[in-house]
Amino acid sequence: MKHYAYPRELRLLTPAHFQSVFNKPPVKAVSKQLTLLAQPNSLDNPRLGVTVSKRNARLAVQRNQIKRIIRESFRLQQHKLAGFDIIVIAKPGVTELDKVALRELCNYLWRKLSKRCKQYSSASSDSTN
Repeated sequence: MKHYAYPRELRLLTPAHFQSVFNKPPVKAVSKQLTLLAQPNSLDNPRLGVTVSKRNARLAVQRNQIKRIIRESFRLQQHKLAGFDIIVIAKPGVTELDKVALRELCNYLWRKLSKRCKQYSSASSDSTN
């Protein structure tokens, strides 16, 4: 049975965790409004970090709503992304999306990222053999 919780273990908490993903992310999924960066971790579960700057979403209400929608979509898709640290970066124009459009965009990017993570994992395991 799959668990769909979002406990503390599934979050990138420290600046060091964020920086390790920002340095050289081998896997990316990009759209006009969001960028997803991923890097393998040594855990069995994925971890998520979300950044929404004041420059891209002026009001705190907007930033919090965007983060909430991203976290919720991650919570439902996490079982497809095992073993990666992921950062979601909001870009200009993200506030122009309504909730449904943002949810659909997130789901599309999670599928794209999942596929690329699997390709990366199989390619890196092939090179180590």
